[in-house]
Amino acid sequence: MDDEKPITEQAMETITTAVEATKDAAVTAVKKVRKAAKKVAKKVAPKKAKKSSKKAAKKSSKKAAKKSAKKSAKKAVKKSAKKAAKKKKKAKKSKR
Repeated sequence: MDDEKPITEQAMETITTAVEATKDAAVTAVKKVRKAAKKVAKKVAPKKAKKSSKKAAKKSSKKAAKKSAKKSAKKAVKKSAKKAAKKKKKAKKSKR
């Protein structure tokens, strides 16, 4: 340290240089972190897409299964109703 400069001025210079160095270090650290995050995102993104497509496929298959079950149930109800009606007609005819 210079003996000619006052202590406060010397301290301010030291603090300023420390702040600048810290700032530079922080900026470089942030840049590195961003770069690393991008790399990770590139690796992870396709896997997530695959998972979501699998989930979507699972959902759609479940929906299709539900629909087909409903349709078959409706058909079964209609058929049973028709059979019951036929039985009633046969019963009436046999009574005559």
